[in-house]
Amino acid sequence: MNLRRKIDQFLIDWKNDKNKMPLIIKGARQIGKTYAIEHFAKNNYKYIVEINFALEKNYLDIFDYGFDVDTIIKNISFKNTNFEFVPNETLIFFDEIQACPNCATSLKAFNIDGRFDVICSGSLMGINYSEIESNSVGNKIDYNMYSLDFEEFLWAKGYDEEKINDIYKCMLELKPLSKIQFDVMMENFREYMVVGGMPAIVNKFITQNNYSGILEMQKQILLDYEEDITKYANGLDHGKILNVYRKIPTFLGNENKKFQISKIESKARSREYVGTIEWLDNAGIINISYCMERTELPLGGNYNPDNFRIYFSDTGILIGSLDDEVQDDLRNNKNFNTYKGAIYENIVSDMLVKAGYKLYFYKNEKGTIEMDFFIRDANSLIPVEVKASDNATISLKKLVENDRLKDIKYGIKLCEKNIGFNGKFYTFPYFLTFLLKRFLKEKDIKEADKN
Repeated sequence: MNLRRKIDQFLIDWKNDKNKMPLIIKGARQIGKTYAIEHFAKNNYKYIVEINFALEKNYLDIFDYGFDVDTIIKNISFKNTNFEFVPNETLIFFDEIQACPNCATSLKAFNIDGRFDVICSGSLMGINYSEIESNSVGNKIDYNMYSLDFEEFLWAKGYDEEKINDIYKCMLELKPLSKIQFDVMMENFREYMVVGGMPAIVNKFITQNNYSGILEMQKQILLDYEEDITKYANGLDHGKILNVYRKIPTFLGNENKKFQISKIESKARSREYVGTIEWLDNAGIINISYCMERTELPLGGNYNPDNFRIYFSDTGILIGSLDDEVQDDLRNNKNFNTYKGAIYENIVSDMLVKAGYKLYFYKNEKGTIEMDFFIRDANSLIPVEVKASDNATISLKKLVENDRLKDIKYGIKLCEKNIGFNGKFYTFPYFLTFLLKRFLKEKDIKEADKN
């Protein structure tokens, strides 16, 4: 089954750009990077030169004699005489570049030369990206790829743009979805929460139309990530990274989801764990949400880097990490609130990141106000509350109704309820999170037209 991905159109647009530069596609393991590039290459190029530095180590020395394009091509051709290099008709695909950082240095030469299109890819496992970044700055384009988002999941299930636009139209017009639309989309969303967005897992689920074997695949990815930590975390204590990695479900299950080193290891000190969180983040395994110091704009300059929460970057992987009792409750009873709302919060964090947002939350010193996430539109700061049950939205009301908080004009509540607006905050079902950025942009345009 060929899964349609958003990167497909991005790659076509990149190829058609007359001023394109070499492209680096970044992302975690097993999210479909290599497959997407190979599929694009087969349909758009007459000649393809593909080198996987992790599997074909005999190519690691092709840059040892300089970064001149002709020299590199000559070295590759000596190793494989079947490769053809035809200007303007050839794509050079360097895969798993984390195994060959020198490859990034060559991108400047390829960019200046301009005869060949170049795409690099690699799991962030092991990529010393600061080195790669410095070696290729100004001569490449970056693309962050993730596991399937909810819209891509819907595509896999056969939903086209027309059906998705019908749902979005209701959102934009603040018109409740029909009972059929709501119930069916909520069921799709529950499936997405359990399955996650890893392509192989989604493909298996869609093909067989049941959950058989899904948990085993999720647990295997968890084990693969552990193996990669011990293999690629150069210069860092593998054991400490594993300590953090294995405790993520524990932190998410706590009422206070704040990450605390002292809860990971007895008498642990922060300085002993320097770099571990960043490594997991750079590897694409986790998403980090930072606590805002004040509920005001700008988001990027108003947070505490030492106060944060950690989420899995794919909720299916979180599901795979839970114990057997929780698994049974989820799959047999569809009780997604069994884990203290952590699953809903994790999947919203995942959907926000895939929509292009960075993650921020807020909790005041007294603990009387707590907000799960903050996003923004053109002019205002927007608190986003995720409700696993139909409880009162006390913190959201306090923030929206506080006249001293000039940047907050309205809020958003995400829950298992239909579309609505009470003059203070919008209510949207969880599954519309992937459309929030589009909604906020077009809402601003509509309001500007009225004025």
